[in-house]
Amino acid sequence: MKKPVLLILSFFSLLTINAQKGTAILRGGLNLANVSITDNGRIDDAKTLTSFQVGIIGDISLAEFIALQSGLLVTGKGTKSQDGDPSDANYFKATTNPIYVEIPLNLIFKGPIGLNTKFFAGAGPYLAIGVAGKNKTEGKFLGTSFSSEKDIEWSDDDPTTFNYEEGAGFGIMKRFDYGLNGTAGIETKNIVISVNYGLGLAKLQSGSNSSEDDRNKHRVLSFTLGFKL
Repeated sequence: MKKPVLLILSFFSLLTINAQKGTAILRGGLNLANVSITDNGRIDDAKTLTSFQVGIIGDISLAEFIALQSGLLVTGKGTKSQDGDPSDANYFKATTNPIYVEIPLNLIFKGPIGLNTKFFAGAGPYLAIGVAGKNKTEGKFLGTSFSSEKDIEWSDDDPTTFNYEEGAGFGIMKRFDYGLNGTAGIETKNIVISVNYGLGLAKLQSGSNSSEDDRNKHRVLSFTLGFKL
């Protein structure tokens, strides 16, 4: 990934955080991550992977009940697959858990539901950059156990080169992810509780821009708790 892209994204993330004007929220929670398995976006619930989310977000007020929400999140995505049970003579389990730095940008609508309490809902796009993660396998073959763990390999793709992906190859994951967010929750004077859903639009595998291998995209349902700073 080229340095200008890193500088632009770093500047944008700092700008979105510093613009909160005292309404920053420290947020963390549970991710239920999965990957679509069909062209129409269907997932296999059995492949849901438990991961995490942590970061800082905030609201920029646009009107009395409307705000623009952005920030910087570290979020785990991925999926798992399993064939058989650990007690079987033949058993296999594989887990992919990529970690991204994500910048959401949501338009939020709020309405009062009680004293110092508001309900909110909104949606918008997100951009994410893969920074870490592990591929893990374990299992047994004819009663003999095996396991392996290695870091995820990322392509060095520059998103400004639309017709070429630098560093592509078999088993290498695209570094950039993007998609749409949906969020809803309850906000009090000091605490924010929310449910969020990330609908990935970028394919995961590096390589050509053909439609033959673009069915696998991130799907993340998260439950978060935030504390106003």
